[in-house]
Amino acid sequence: MSSTTPSLSLCTIISESRRIIKAHSRHFLALSVLFLLPLSFSIIVYPVLQQLLLNSTQNHQSLSFLTHFTSTLTNNDNNRPLFLALAFTIFLSVFTLCAVGSITYSVFHGFYGRPVKLLSALKSIFTSFLPLLATTIASQIIINGLVLVFAVFFLLVIKLVNSVGLVQLDYSSPYFTGFALLVFVALLLVLVNLQVNWNLASVVVVVESSWGFKPLKRSSSLIKGYKLVALSLYLYYSVFTGIFIWSHTALSMYLNNSDWLKNWGFVLQIVFPSTLLTLLFLQYMAANTVLYMYCKAIHGELALEIADEFAKEYVSLPFDDGKVPHLVSVSYAT
Repeated sequence: MSSTTPSLSLCTIISESRRIIKAHSRHFLALSVLFLLPLSFSIIVYPVLQQLLLNSTQNHQSLSFLTHFTSTLTNNDNNRPLFLALAFTIFLSVFTLCAVGSITYSVFHGFYGRPVKLLSALKSIFTSFLPLLATTIASQIIINGLVLVFAVFFLLVIKLVNSVGLVQLDYSSPYFTGFALLVFVALLLVLVNLQVNWNLASVVVVVESSWGFKPLKRSSSLIKGYKLVALSLYLYYSVFTGIFIWSHTALSMYLNNSDWLKNWGFVLQIVFPSTLLTLLFLQYMAANTVLYMYCKAIHGELALEIADEFAKEYVSLPFDDGKVPHLVSVSYAT
């Protein structure tokens, strides 16, 4: 007897996540303003500030409003770029974890059609922040370990080949470049595969109250059979974000050399990019939570939980032939 795997597509995930956001638009707008907008603003502003500090010893006249505004912050202290990078990393980490915790909590409850309250979402940060941080550290330990293994392997192979004398692998050798590129591509594929397997780890932390390495294993288990969907989701938002940041950088360079657009420089360089980046982050976090719900439902883990909680009620279940949502009646036999 053959069993068919329920279908799940990227379009289904995105449309469902947008439906939830639209149904609670003011709630997610508030969370975005509190956490995602400062996060996006810092990502947009940081490269400009870093470049200003690195070029602080040079005399230059800026045509950009932002550059002109922040030029007074620069000096000849070589430690300032390092301090700025450290402050940016801490700020980015804190606001990212707060955003993930609150938005995941809200989407999870909004998926069931439950009331979504801002105060409850903010309270969820206190219970999910440290577990999310611990899980992030656990994932970084594995990633750094893999990078170290690949680096040691690369150096050992180079040393072995040079000692044998078959081919001289120095920095200018095309063999060295080719081998380095091969190792880099292999490492990149491994890291992307890990990212896909761990795509649901943050949702597992918030929803299932676990932390450390356990959410990573749990995510890999849930994503099994639907890695292509998870990869599509990851690449979809990563490519859009990458293209957007690249285009913003190119636009900033153009504005710095444009006379007729300099009055609009601040809006084009800061406000507009920060807003779009905020929307991308919000949709990605929501889509990731929806993907978790679908994977859990398809693996048969959601029906019993809903039956226990919503006995004799009409609830929406996200499965059966990929057509979602379905309205089903759950009741106990007496």
